[in-house]
Amino acid sequence: MGTPHQGGNGVQLGRILVNAASVFVPADDGLLKHLERDSEWLLQQLGQYGPISGDFATKFAYEKYKTPIALGKKIMVMPRASAVVLGQADAEPIAIHANHKNMVKFTSKQDVGYITILETLQIMMKDTEVSIRARWEAERRVENARANATQFSLGFSLSEVNNVHHFVARDEELAQLQQILTTSHERRTVVIHALGGIGKTQLAIAFAKQNYKSFSAVFWMNATDKETLKQSFTRAADRILRERSPLAYLEGAIANDDTDEIVKDVGRWLSESGNNQWLVIFDNYNHPSFGDNVGRQHSQHDNSIISKDYDIRPFFPKTHQGAIIITTRSATVKLGKTMQLSKLRRIKDSLKISESTSNRLQLVKDPAAIHLTQELDGLPLALATAGAYLDQVAISCAEYLELYKDSWGRLQESSPQLLSYEDRAMYSTWNISFQNVEKQNKSSAMLLKLWAYFDRDDLWYGLLCSAEGLAPPWLDVLRDKLTFMESIRLLCDHGLVEVNTVIGENEAEYPGYSVHACVHAWMIDVLHTKTDTNMVQLAATCVASLIPNKDDHEYWRLQRRLLQHADRCSEIMADSTGIPDLVQWIYDSFGYLYMEQDRFEVAEVMFERALKQQDKTLGPEDISTLDTAHRLGLTYFHQSRLREAEAIYKRVLQRYEKLLGPDHAKTLDMVNNLGVVYLDQDRFREAEQMFERASKGYQVAFGYDNRFTLNVVTNMGSVYLCQGRLDEAEKICKRALRGWETTLGSNHISTLNAVNFLGKVYASQGRLGEAEILCERALQGLENALGLSHTLTLDTIHGLAHVYDIQGRVNKAETMYKRALGGREVSEPATGGANLLALKILEKLGNLYERTDKPELAEKVYLQVYDGYVAVFGDDSERARSVQNRLEDMALCQTRP
Repeated sequence: MGTPHQGGNGVQLGRILVNAASVFVPADDGLLKHLERDSEWLLQQLGQYGPISGDFATKFAYEKYKTPIALGKKIMVMPRASAVVLGQADAEPIAIHANHKNMVKFTSKQDVGYITILETLQIMMKDTEVSIRARWEAERRVENARANATQFSLGFSLSEVNNVHHFVARDEELAQLQQILTTSHERRTVVIHALGGIGKTQLAIAFAKQNYKSFSAVFWMNATDKETLKQSFTRAADRILRERSPLAYLEGAIANDDTDEIVKDVGRWLSESGNNQWLVIFDNYNHPSFGDNVGRQHSQHDNSIISKDYDIRPFFPKTHQGAIIITTRSATVKLGKTMQLSKLRRIKDSLKISESTSNRLQLVKDPAAIHLTQELDGLPLALATAGAYLDQVAISCAEYLELYKDSWGRLQESSPQLLSYEDRAMYSTWNISFQNVEKQNKSSAMLLKLWAYFDRDDLWYGLLCSAEGLAPPWLDVLRDKLTFMESIRLLCDHGLVEVNTVIGENEAEYPGYSVHACVHAWMIDVLHTKTDTNMVQLAATCVASLIPNKDDHEYWRLQRRLLQHADRCSEIMADSTGIPDLVQWIYDSFGYLYMEQDRFEVAEVMFERALKQQDKTLGPEDISTLDTAHRLGLTYFHQSRLREAEAIYKRVLQRYEKLLGPDHAKTLDMVNNLGVVYLDQDRFREAEQMFERASKGYQVAFGYDNRFTLNVVTNMGSVYLCQGRLDEAEKICKRALRGWETTLGSNHISTLNAVNFLGKVYASQGRLGEAEILCERALQGLENALGLSHTLTLDTIHGLAHVYDIQGRVNKAETMYKRALGGREVSEPATGGANLLALKILEKLGNLYERTDKPELAEKVYLQVYDGYVAVFGDDSERARSVQNRLEDMALCQTRP
């Protein structure tokens, strides 16, 4: 009511009165100085009020009439301009038809001023109840948040992602994200959708950095593909345990390196009651799939390798709480509120990026810089690349603009397929940077061109050193580590390459480098007008030459690191023609890598391509051709195509015996593998004969403690186990285990597989406690080495489930049997066969359902098993007849009264 928020006109009158009074008594005009128009004190008060004005309903009352003063004069003591603070939230001016002296003195209830104030107060009182209740609820949420903070809060970290040091612009988008994601504890999901290079990831980073205090924990998840996302969940689990231990369920999953279980358990932690203030960012979900074909492999006749498409929804916590951000280039992702991220609209925002990356100030005063940012059309990645170039090269923005226009023109001529303005803008800036790199360091430029034929992520020094004797001079120079570091640093300085911030266990010695997906597309589309078959061969040679075999220490780690580069090379080789000479051994090496990773259909494609060329160039009787045929037979075996495997094994064995002799190592390998086929076909006598022959030959050639001898001895133990000769099985298995531990150590895959097999023997002997301990040891090691989906891991889970089943722990056994299936399809539509391991697991699961009085489930499972056994062995096989008899017995039981 008549308060001088902006300073009052009555101040001068007050000062006159103070001066007059000071003649008689001490007087101070300090307060009056504060009430002067635009005084520092008032500005401070208004500055403090502005940000919190939205928390209050404020009415600014001012007088309409002048107030009489001495000598018959009148002044407007508190006009509207003094009383009302403009632009504040939830504020309203009220005019009182009185002077300053009488504005709160009403003659009656009918006074216009009284009625105005009364009506205003009545409205405010009506809103008070709702307002107070809302504030009480807000206070309660704050108290709950404080209580939960101790239990669920984690330190803020974005160590998994590369981010710019000076994020600029996107104020509106940041405010929108804040409004959606920080105003509730219920599930809030925002999908940030845009073209590549627009800044989706950097926007998510900036939001997290600005608002992390609003969340109890922030998790960054790399959603490029399913396996990469699982690795991010594993790192999230490690963070949770480091700061919030103990959590028994999460500790168990991490100890077993069970990535699927880790995903579930992190989701369980995020779903706990009261844990509703977290933020999870799923970055680069660019391959969505919400249909029925999630995760399936392509046919072996399909040129593509493995689809990256997957459904992200199973990775969301189950409880409807917390906040989720998804960044994607796909417009089909409709999992929450969609934010379409456009190019930067304001020229000043583009200039800020240019200034930040070029380290040049006041570009706003440079007409050429303004023109350049207009040409780059608000594309952050292009602006950053241009800025990085200007930081490295002493030229003006006008000179760079001329380079850009020249690059644009040449790009239109050389790459007419680039239809969008955005692609041309970004590609033109990268062309300019590439030309400067080429002038400074030829090897750096050639490395960037070669990178088009590797995967965009995790290129490292050791990968380029592997093509010894086949490398061109420019690559041979990079074999010197210091030269490599200088060359890669030049690319980083130009904003084309980034150092990976997350270093895996197998990357500590040689950390990797990556390029943005858009930069990689430019390498492919522009640096190569057509496929450079020499570079394809060179990249494939680098990968193939580095693929380790089972004799190498922890070979599986390097295999997994190479896999994405093999995928990239394979895709290129499938589309390229005229690749000379070395392709056959490259295909063969890639086939071996894929077979080791249980990707048998892709391995089959590789071996078939190699075999086709070898038949033409070397002939069907050449040893190299026969070796490839042998490995092709292995892919048939692992796909449970036993008849095809047997036929090719017999053909190769016959030729090995003729060309190499009956005791040669290759011949003995073929004998052993043929015995394994007989073992899976329940032809135990023939299998035993094969294993005995191979064992004698290996011991003569290599001695006992050799992996070839130990492997066949273990296979012999399998025959004894299947025949019920348990004491012999135990004896021979223990011998093999001691040999593996001596030669390869206790954590090697072969050793762990022997541990699992001994657990099976103990289970058959009824020594269930010892069996459980051995199976759990094997499972922990194999999951750590190979992952959850590998055949050896799944077989170990199968063995542990069988132990639980015998112990009568029905629920746990059922869970483990289902885990052992690993999400695999029982039927293999591409081959017409079936997965034999899955059939064995399903048969035991059906038996469990039958024993626990669940006939409908048992029947459903048995029908699947019967169809599978018919596909693998034929309808007259003993296995198929056994399952058919069970189905008939169950039908009889159900028809009895």
